[in-house]
Amino acid sequence: MSLAGAGLARGREPLTLGAYASPKTFWERGGRLDEHGINALFVHHRSIDEALIRRARAEGARVYAEFATFNGSEWLGRPENAEAWPVEPGGGRSPKQTWFLGICPTNEAFLQSRLAELERLVTTKDVDGVWLDYLHWHAQFEDPEPGLPETCFNASCVERFGRETGVKASTPAEILGRHEETWRQWRCSVVADFARRCRAVIRKHKPRMLLGNFHCAWRDDEHGGARRRILGLDLPALAEVFDVFSPMVYHGRSGRPVDWVRRNVEWLGSAVRKVQIWPIVQAWSDPKGRAVSAEEFEQALRGGLAGRSSGVMMFTLGAVAEDAGKLAVLKRVYRGLAG
Repeated sequence: MSLAGAGLARGREPLTLGAYASPKTFWERGGRLDEHGINALFVHHRSIDEALIRRARAEGARVYAEFATFNGSEWLGRPENAEAWPVEPGGGRSPKQTWFLGICPTNEAFLQSRLAELERLVTTKDVDGVWLDYLHWHAQFEDPEPGLPETCFNASCVERFGRETGVKASTPAEILGRHEETWRQWRCSVVADFARRCRAVIRKHKPRMLLGNFHCAWRDDEHGGARRRILGLDLPALAEVFDVFSPMVYHGRSGRPVDWVRRNVEWLGSAVRKVQIWPIVQAWSDPKGRAVSAEEFEQALRGGLAGRSSGVMMFTLGAVAEDAGKLAVLKRVYRGLAG
């Protein structure tokens, strides 16, 4: 049975066949979304305007807005926001990891600023859904050797931890030495709580709007359980908040074989039953690292539709548009799946 037929046999809705990033290069090169089987665009919210939405829908695609949550680069670039810098057990600021700089996720001024921007998004742009991104404690998980610092121990985190758990411990040594599991679970609750606050803002204005999450694709047994332990991602808890999970199965950037995509998508489908699964796979070739061939891209796309997955997208549409081989793969796979 074909992959498309398998989807229909399970009684699914039509597959979401998506593309991530601005379609500008794709359109400039004469591409049409419908001619390539693309029925969903995922674009950073600040890059979305009425013209993009109008053209995408004319070509048969829904538009979903990517919305950054705990990315601290812009906020921490202003000296007056220094108290929001993530702090390590020794008391020092946790450095930027490769290209990513997180934030202290208990800094209420920062959180309020993100919620206000989210509200502006859903009240001014006619998008079909919102995909949260960077919803994790400070770390860099996309590298072959991920940066996994232990954070955050600034005043707002330690105070809120004590208030919400009843634990009387004021130092990192006490917290990690005597109350580590309580600390790990509380950190997960901080992430899930902000996700719920985001959902409340969205549903206040758009009760039926779809809410998704781009997130680390690691299984429970990868990197010593760091997805939960360091990033603070409790998948069953988050499944109570989101409609769709989009694991970032970037095999090339992570130094993994392409079959890792399929294996981890299958694992996620068995580990969490409530949400839909629309993975994001890698098409882009890192000029400073590993190239992704057209053949690998095809394997990744098909692997992204393994198990319970009901959709897939690629990072990025621009990278595909600039490579004739990948563009041919995209068109063949997506149009074949669309029937």
